[in-house]
Parts: sequence; structure tokens; C-alpha cells
Amino acid sequence: MSIVDKTLGNLRWDVALPSLLAGFLVLLAPATLVAQPQCESLDPAVAQLLQAMSNNAQQASYSGVVTLQRGSDMQIMELSHSVSNGQASEELVRLTGQDARVERSGHPTGCMHPGHQLLRAANVLNGSFCGLASVYKFRVQPGDRIADRESVRLRVEPRDMYRFGHVLELDQDTALILKSSTFAADQRVLEQFQFASLSMRPGEPNDAVIAHEASHPHPHESAHLRTGVSWELAWLPDGFMATDAAPPESQRKSYTDGLASFSVFLEPLSAAIKPGEGVERQGSTVAYTRGVLLQRRPVLITVLGEIPTNTARMLADSVRLR
Repeated sequence: MSIVDKTLGNLRWDVALPSLLAGFLVLLAPATLVAQPQCESLDPAVAQLLQAMSNNAQQASYSGVVTLQRGSDMQIMELSHSVSNGQASEELVRLTGQDARVERSGHPTGCMHPGHQLLRAANVLNGSFCGLASVYKFRVQPGDRIADRESVRLRVEPRDMYRFGHVLELDQDTALILKSSTFAADQRVLEQFQFASLSMRPGEPNDAVIAHEASHPHPHESAHLRTGVSWELAWLPDGFMATDAAPPESQRKSYTDGLASFSVFLEPLSAAIKPGEGVERQGSTVAYTRGVLLQRRPVLITVLGEIPTNTARMLADSVRLR
């Protein structure tokens, strides 16, 4: 199966459950950050709120019912997260459509998972929110009442066209994210995640069929499939940094700005394919593919991430053989 087949398959709901679990649960339980330096572009109230999200949410145990809306499609899920002896366990159960459950257990609460949501790249960004403030504008506003809890609204606006905007509703008491909305440049809501109910204790597992057990990878060089060719990106949007030290011949290279993330895949082909591009989007996630000739070698480039289509297209344009 080619990278394209796997990539587009990951956008289907049945295969996407593990990535949803990873994204939302780490969004709600981010990695610990070091003390924050002063940033002229970051309001102290925003820095304090971001720090609270990191410090308080990491150790929380909770369960609840959540909704995920992507365009006209809405899914309802039951989510639980528990922490015991420094180890986190998570479960996501789909309540609409075919039964499915995703589980992940026994990983350290401070463990990094490249590609996850807000603050997941704290180590990559040297433990500082200044990097985020250079590419996003933050505003704190009064929030709505969500899941019977009072919230504080954190509005996140991109400083350029290469990433999306977000509105986060944070629980006043725990700094957990009660609601997260992702916006396109025209202010269309691409994706919205929200708690309908929330209890600050883990829920009991149910008997749904386990569709997939989420893995807990720690990327290192031997884990990267090799393409046999050395390649690189000649361009990156400001603020994006590599999430791991992928070797030059790695099939995949992943990047994050601390909020958005994307991966670029390169697959050598035995023969050239018809020129053109393919685009598929679900919510804030896009899969962009293009077959090209690089130094007379046919390759297939795939960009998968939480970025605008034009950003994915520009990233594909920037792939170079070394």
C-alpha cells in the first residue's frame, strides 16, 4: 500500500479514532514546561493562562461526553483520562455509528507525542511560549458556560496565512479545554470539539469493540523508513520546527509550531505518474498529494497536517533532493 493510500485512509473515521484520541487527550493534558521567560509580544495574563494549562491539566483525571463536528458531520464520543503513579491512561469510545474504542495506557504524563495539539512541542520550542507568540496573537476574553462549568476564552489568531486560527474555552478551575474551535481565514469553523458533560474523575470502561489500540511511539532514527534518497524542505513557514531528528533519507519529516503540525512524506516511484494534485480535507486536517520529477526521478509527495491547503501546496513545492 502506498503512502497516499495510507494517508487518505487516515482521514476516514474508522482509522482516525487513534489520532483523535492522541490529539484531544494530549491537548487536555499537555507536557510540563519550564518557567517562562518574558516575551514582549505575549501578554502576561496569556502566559499565565498557558502555564496553568500545562501545570494543572497534566495531572487531572476526568471523564465526559464530547462532540466532534467537522463540517456537517458530527460524532459523539465518551472520553476518559486517568493518572496514577505518574502514568496516564486514556480511552475514547464512539457513541454514534459503529461501536469502537481506542485505548492508550501506561505512558508517562510528561511524555511527548509529536503531532499532538496545543503545547505538545514544548520541548521543541525550548519550553517557551515566545515562539508561539511570534506566529499567533492571543487574547483572553470572558468565556461561555460549557458542560455546566464556567470558562475563560483564549482567542488564538494567526499572524500569517500559513496556519489556522483557534478559539479555546478553558475551565476556570482546572484549565482543561472544554471547547476548541478551528477557523479558516474566512472565519468558517472547520472543526469543533466540545465537552457536553465533564466529571473530574475517570469513567468506567464499557464493552465497545476495540477498533484500534493507539500506539505510543518514541521516534528515533531506526524507526524511520528509508526512501533511498536524501531530501529536504527548502521552505518552512515561520515558527515551525522539526519534532524529531529524522535522517535525510527518512520517508517522513514532521514539524510543529506548538499548535499546528504537519508531516511531509516522500515516496520514490518506479515510473512517472500523470501530472496533477490530489486534495482531501476533513475538518482542519488536509491530505495533499502530488507526483513530480525531482532531478529526473519520479517521486510522490504527500503533505498531511492541520494547515491550509495552500500551505500544504507550498510545502510540496519546496521539496528538494540533496
